[in-house]
Amino acid sequence: MDDVTEVSQLILHERRSRDRGWWPEMRECLAADAAVRLSWFRGSGADFVTASQEMAVRGDSATHTLGPPVVDVLGARALVEVAAAIHMRSELNDTQVDLTSHTRLLYRAERRTGRWVIVSLDPVYERDNLLPSLPGTHLEIAPDALARARPSYRMLTHLLNARGYPIADDLYGDDRPTPVQRLYRSLSDWLDPRG
Repeated sequence: MDDVTEVSQLILHERRSRDRGWWPEMRECLAADAAVRLSWFRGSGADFVTASQEMAVRGDSATHTLGPPVVDVLGARALVEVAAAIHMRSELNDTQVDLTSHTRLLYRAERRTGRWVIVSLDPVYERDNLLPSLPGTHLEIAPDALARARPSYRMLTHLLNARGYPIADDLYGDDRPTPVQRLYRSLSDWLDPRG
């Protein structure tokens, strides 16, 4: 199997494992020291698996719809960008709701001891929406409850905050393009330090 295919399958297996609750398989995909920075979590790859498992036990699970991975490989390093929609069904204000958050998942992967592993994950949040799950149901959200949240992940912030997950204000999002441009440059420099 060529490197692009191996890396693509690594990313797809990591997301599938998380969506299905296959924690040992997810752990195999992530380097223990991987840097994971998401809306609700920042920490190592090992801690991300544990926190994902704890989140699922609380009933706060999500699934992901993925576009085709775009993979760049140079030697033992690879960058991957995947368009993703994060789907979460939950309760908010006594109403069952469906959240969809559109993101680009940016991964770094390295070949370590003969196999590829994920060494970082950073989403770039684009936009999101939150709707009642049942047609005809009314969802009441006070406008001032949303006013302070970032436009690129406003509804994600509101729902996860309500579920007890504090969400940082400094995540990568299309509403703040300069940090996103810096992220892409840093990933490119990491892949090929020679420029």
